[in-house]
Amino acid sequence: MQGKVRGAMEKDVFTTPEDKDLLSAEKLKGIRITKWAGTEIFCYPVLDSTNTKAKQLAEEGYPAGTLVVAEKQDAGRGRRGRNWESVEGAGIFMTLLLKPEINPNNASMLTLVAALAVSGAITKCTGRPAGIKWPNDIVMNGKKVCGILTEMSAQVDYINHVVVGIGINVHNEGFPEEISHMATSLYLETGKHYERAVLIEEVLEQFEKYYEVFLETEDLTGLVKEYNSHLVNMRQHVRVLDPKEPFEGRAMGITPRGELIVDTWESRRLVSAGEVSVRGTYGYV
Repeated sequence: MQGKVRGAMEKDVFTTPEDKDLLSAEKLKGIRITKWAGTEIFCYPVLDSTNTKAKQLAEEGYPAGTLVVAEKQDAGRGRRGRNWESVEGAGIFMTLLLKPEINPNNASMLTLVAALAVSGAITKCTGRPAGIKWPNDIVMNGKKVCGILTEMSAQVDYINHVVVGIGINVHNEGFPEEISHMATSLYLETGKHYERAVLIEEVLEQFEKYYEVFLETEDLTGLVKEYNSHLVNMRQHVRVLDPKEPFEGRAMGITPRGELIVDTWESRRLVSAGEVSVRGTYGYV
């Protein structure tokens, strides 16, 4: 089975996505080699949101590792409530259910763990670099190819569940004019179509690897160096869109807590992911 998936990366590039790339739970189960991610797989033609469905399954008692996949979302969400539009069959819309026995205060770092996983999976499948725009946008050639949304249900000192939603633009041949300057797809970057089931499996494999490192310390101590090596903002001038007081500086990587280190002309500041957006001084990156 190991050789089957590894060897599939190159041969599962094809000219057109029609018919060839339909997703199903059976197809995903057939190539699965992960230890726990994908223990249960649900695949739907359309959902309002894979995160919403995964949360419902968590409440029904489904285990950690449960995966929800949809061909299309009609009410997907991004960070801070933004809508995430999807085109049927063009992308990957997936959510992985987690039930980590960690302090709830540490759960937000799982978004950065997921970013590392997606970056690694895309690079492995396409042979092209996929960087990270802090905290969790995956970028190719300065444009966004993937967004990640992590949501948690918790008590004061106990996590009920965490859902990690991932949306990857795969077959898209174009985007609406208002976002075309900042959005891209694997097809637009490489001129090739990739089998989505293979990419989903690779994301799960990469996530298991990085998640294991995260759980050792419940922070990003073991992942800081690798995360920074993929950070497209690294040592670049950025504008931090803090609603209280926007400021500019040079991004210097992340802390073990996942905060972005920004050196301004007067001080070093730490930026938390849930509070602000970061942009390049003259654009998206």
